[in-house]
Amino acid sequence: MRYQFEMTLRRAEGALVRVLGTTERRGFRPVSFEGDAHADSDHWNLRMTVEGDRAAIALQGQLAKLYDCLSVEVSPCR
Repeated sequence: MRYQFEMTLRRAEGALVRVLGTTERRGFRPVSFEGDAHADSDHWNLRMTVEGDRAAIALQGQLAKLYDCLSVEVSPCR
């Protein structure tokens, strides 16, 4: 199943690597990855599409625990 994650991250060294590493360690395969920076702050908007057989709520909870992750929302892809 495919899921789309919408995240807000701090622009910190290694933040993207931590997101990708957590995603892969939880058994999901990144399919697409897109992001942009807020013009007036030190945050990134990140959109990531993943594939996996596990429930997306498991990955959502792990991503939310990352220090640099300020918010994370998940929705199934249509």
